[in-house]
Amino acid sequence: MEPARLGTESVTTENGNSSFEPFTVDYYGFMDYDKCYPQELPYAYIVIPTLYFMTFLIGFFGNLFVILLMARKQGSKRLVDNFVLNLAVADLVFVCTLPFWAVSNALGYWSFGEGLCKFCSYTISVNRCSSILFLMGMSVERFLVVTKHWDSRSIGIKKNIIMSLGCVWVTSLLLGVPSVVYRKLSPVDGTSKYLCEGEPPNAFSLVLLIVTFLLPLGVILFCYCSIFSKLRGHVSLGKRRNNALKIIFAIVGVFICSWLPFHTLKAYITVIKAQNLDLSCQALVAFRWGVTISACLGFTNSCINPIIYVFMDQQFRQQALKSIPVFHNTKEDLQSSALSFSSTESSVLFGNRKKLPSATSMQVGGTKGKGRDV
Repeated sequence: MEPARLGTESVTTENGNSSFEPFTVDYYGFMDYDKCYPQELPYAYIVIPTLYFMTFLIGFFGNLFVILLMARKQGSKRLVDNFVLNLAVADLVFVCTLPFWAVSNALGYWSFGEGLCKFCSYTISVNRCSSILFLMGMSVERFLVVTKHWDSRSIGIKKNIIMSLGCVWVTSLLLGVPSVVYRKLSPVDGTSKYLCEGEPPNAFSLVLLIVTFLLPLGVILFCYCSIFSKLRGHVSLGKRRNNALKIIFAIVGVFICSWLPFHTLKAYITVIKAQNLDLSCQALVAFRWGVTISACLGFTNSCINPIIYVFMDQQFRQQALKSIPVFHNTKEDLQSSALSFSSTESSVLFGNRKKLPSATSMQVGGTKGKGRDV
């Protein structure tokens, strides 16, 4: 999978005059050019590169800021802290490839060589896989702490952190290999230009879709639905409970909205190719436009997480202000954050590791008289 690419190529008319017409990139081999020459999205060669550059700028500085703040955090890091840090690293590496795709979209062809073509495509695959696996890890960790009453300090021992992060990265790096194998430079007919394209076979693409999206998404939804059910049973948490639910839906909702349309279209296109379905020209054009828009939507997810932290995580915003000299003395009232689910810890990034009073422990942790690190 790669970002949408649109452009123009020079064609010669019957009278010998040259003109420029849009050429198309067939991502999944389902277009019938003898039957339908699809129209491209209006001004896509301007809009898409602009969107990629904006995503690059926001994602680069936002994720770099998250990484720097996490590196400055004092004390040992919990497992969820490490998931957040590594998610930011994956997003940072990915957004650094967006300028290449932006230029490719603007020009209408790939001009950076086959090595960068394979590397940028590999980075996309690794990022897509690692992102959802890190989100799944965060959801499982929160599920164990909130519903099973596990102590996050015992979960976050060094051995567990190394094993968890290692499994995610090894799995993501291996599942990204098909992008290197099948991605290559393909010449544009009638020109000396090349496109960076190529997809794995249908069966393998379907397996990747299940392993890298459907299964992790199922785990995420199960964990957060369980957390939702648990929190609804504690009316005494009041406003803190409502804030928790808002952030849960924000994180999960943004991810689903970003990637579900693309994966849905990809699955449907795989079925179309497998069954050799005959589609109308209008349907083919709609699919091409849908793939283009949904791919752009998916890539914007790499710059959204820092924005969520700033607007919805009180302690992250406080730490960010402290890192800026002019705001160093700014004081901000700390309120409960959705990601910690406690009355004393308000940030998934900068948890205080304080003990809960016995009353709160009875409500959230289920252990009378003993505090619990959440």
